[in-house]
Amino acid sequence: MPNQNDTTQKPETTGARLPTVLVLGGTGRTGALIAKGLADRGLRARTASRSGADVKFDWDDVSTYAPALDGVDRVYLVTPVMRTKFIHQVAEFLNLAEASGIRHVTYLSAYGSDRSPEEVDIRAVELELGQRSAFTHSILRPAWVMQNFSDQHLPLIGDAFMVPTGGKNEAFVDAQDIAAVAVETLVNPDAHAGAQYAPTGPQALTVAEVAEIVSGVIGRRVVHTDIDPNAWINGAVDAGFVPADYAVMLHWLTGTIISGNGARPNGDVEKVTGRPATSFRDFAERHAAAWALQPVA
Repeated sequence: MPNQNDTTQKPETTGARLPTVLVLGGTGRTGALIAKGLADRGLRARTASRSGADVKFDWDDVSTYAPALDGVDRVYLVTPVMRTKFIHQVAEFLNLAEASGIRHVTYLSAYGSDRSPEEVDIRAVELELGQRSAFTHSILRPAWVMQNFSDQHLPLIGDAFMVPTGGKNEAFVDAQDIAAVAVETLVNPDAHAGAQYAPTGPQALTVAEVAEIVSGVIGRRVVHTDIDPNAWINGAVDAGFVPADYAVMLHWLTGTIISGNGARPNGDVEKVTGRPATSFRDFAERHAAAWALQPVA
């Protein structure tokens, strides 16, 4: 078995053919990074999305599945976003993947997926993968992503991060670290066959501590408003940010932290990539522009 800490390994190849990896969600937070990382390691990356990618892929249009899979050796699997029920679509896609001869799937799941509510198909996809022997698979169960604080997911509102956590903490992880772990599983799938990784950051932080770090980086006071979870979720639904049936997902994600069962730091990022996980301070310094005040017109 290859040494997982040796990031200089050459990619496994199938005969003389350079492996092609289908990257679903290829224009997204991890997908775009994975595509670049694969190319840097000598593999062909085929990004797939509803628009703006190498190939069109739409979970609601089964006719896009086979063309995306044509000639593919490995798949980075990202399920439909802002949905809770998708197992039947994923199973149909995996049927076609088997028929096309793929040899490995790396699935982007979620931290604590084994405790996810039955109304959400995250765990169902993991079980579906485990039942298939035609290809190997790896599962990534990352903690909450640091980028939530620098994009539209948890924007600053009046210099406050507004999210329900009950004052508990989470080992927030950089999307770059998730992507780096995924790349290793796709470059050398035999070394990671059946593996389950839970990428986390190096520290478990409260959002108040996150706000303090951001304050120090940008030189402006930022705070955490620990809003009532029902008010926060209902507000997101009423504003049209998420569909009504997605509320169960938000209740689970926030409830995990509020109950004190949020992600805890582990060594998975370093074990797989050979380098330490990114700290939130390093992330904040890299993304300081995201919290800059916009000039008044």
